[in-house]
Amino acid sequence: MRLDKWLWAARFYKTRALAVDEINLGRVRVGGQPVKPARDVKVGDVLNIRTGQLTREVSVLGLSNQRGPAPQAQALYAETPASITAREAAAEARRLAPEPAATIEQGRPTKQDRRRLADWDRWSASLDEDDPG
Repeated sequence: MRLDKWLWAARFYKTRALAVDEINLGRVRVGGQPVKPARDVKVGDVLNIRTGQLTREVSVLGLSNQRGPAPQAQALYAETPASITAREAAAEARRLAPEPAATIEQGRPTKQDRRRLADWDRWSASLDEDDPG
């Protein structure tokens, strides 16, 4: 069975075209090696699938030519224990990370700030009489 078809049937990607694109970008590996979309997948293969910042390592348990419901798709693979712990650790780190919006000290100016900026005449080059230069 083709790798791109299996990824689509196992519901890792919404379409086969998306699966092909991700495989061609090197985000899917079989046994740690980059592969092509037409590579045959066999029961027992170990796949590394990177989606976003998350990398999942799954072993193939079954093959299916058609995309079925989610419980049926989840029966096609098993995630390795190391991958599960790494995924949970990443989720915990995201949960404990500070809110990105809280780090912004000065963002887009408000209407009042824009009015203050418009009042300030930045192009005037008036010199003080006391300043000799």
